[in-house]
Amino acid sequence: MIQTVIFDMDGVIVDTEPVHHYAYNQHFKQLNIDVSPEMYASFTGNSTKNTYEKLKANFDILEEIPNLVETKRNLFNAAFDSKEDLYLIDGVEDLIKELHSKGMQLVLASSSANVTIDRVFTRFKLHQYFTHLVSGEDFPNSKPHPAIFQHAAKLSKTPVENCIVIEDSTNGILAAKAAGIYCIGYDSVNTKLQDYSKADRVIKDFSEVNFEIIKNIKS
Repeated sequence: MIQTVIFDMDGVIVDTEPVHHYAYNQHFKQLNIDVSPEMYASFTGNSTKNTYEKLKANFDILEEIPNLVETKRNLFNAAFDSKEDLYLIDGVEDLIKELHSKGMQLVLASSSANVTIDRVFTRFKLHQYFTHLVSGEDFPNSKPHPAIFQHAAKLSKTPVENCIVIEDSTNGILAAKAAGIYCIGYDSVNTKLQDYSKADRVIKDFSEVNFEIIKNIKS
């Protein structure tokens, strides 16, 4: 029986991808680099640090990683704070509240930085529903490496066979499966160029799952 649901954040709980896209592209212009849509899509699920490591491997960028990360984060924060039309993904708040009210443990495992997670959770008053918030910036390797989900499961004190992950990216799905955790792939209209073939189940709307369905998943 499933006891813990591990949520990704970007693209699953809130669609901050347009804000990230804007911030990255502002920075790409400053760095004078041309990042193709395909290359950008391949970074989905990566931490900002790992994204810039890959960019430095592909482009002649002289700035150090911490400075690059800080610049992008400042661009994101400025855009996030000024963006009024930022909402939770349709149906996810109802699912979170239902799972929490019926005793399901909820854990966040996001590639976003801790400050970004806190910004989102504070804006939408989500802290009350989650026992742990795990950031990808605390791990040397980003998804598809399984470390973030292994750590999330360990914090929850739940065996991996009693956990599920909800993810919207290829890298996230691969990370969940590498951690030995059942994965629901959320194939939303907002997510582009992602492969859901490795997910155990794919949904297009959060109305397709509820407490009873999740509780009885056989991993």
